[in-house]
Amino acid sequence: MKTILETNRLRLREFVSEDSEFIMQLVNTPLWIQFIGDRNIKTLGVAEEYIQENLRVGYSKNGFGLWCMELKTSSTPIGMCGLVKRKSLENVDIGFALLPDYERQGYTFEAAKATMKYAKDRLKIKKIVAITDPKNVASIGLLNKIGLRFEKELQLSEGDTVLLFS
Repeated sequence: MKTILETNRLRLREFVSEDSEFIMQLVNTPLWIQFIGDRNIKTLGVAEEYIQENLRVGYSKNGFGLWCMELKTSSTPIGMCGLVKRKSLENVDIGFALLPDYERQGYTFEAAKATMKYAKDRLKIKKIVAITDPKNVASIGLLNKIGLRFEKELQLSEGDTVLLFS
């Protein structure tokens, strides 16, 4: 497992096949389904495919991706945070998700702030953006807290309008 960065309480590392159970749990939480969408990951096999064909491909293709956010003290996975290069966006964007039990404790802010610094200082990415559902108040608040500001509404696909922050 390759560690990307550490904060006071967290370790961000690359996802591996052994994270299948955690991925299946995370992508099926109510907030993930509401704000990110149902990825139809209902078995460990499909979760492992998602890790290999989506998450790990980003690491080799771009040199970054969405990383597993785990507690340093126990190595317990609690969420994901990282960088994504989407075909639908001009710039690299930051993304994050957290298990419900760990919400509202500052973990996502801690990870997102460190990810922004890593992107600028280590990866030399000049501009980071973010997209979020217009109803995702918590995400909008966090994006503002890490220094991103609302830029415009974007239509990613029919019926999928998001807010772009930069």
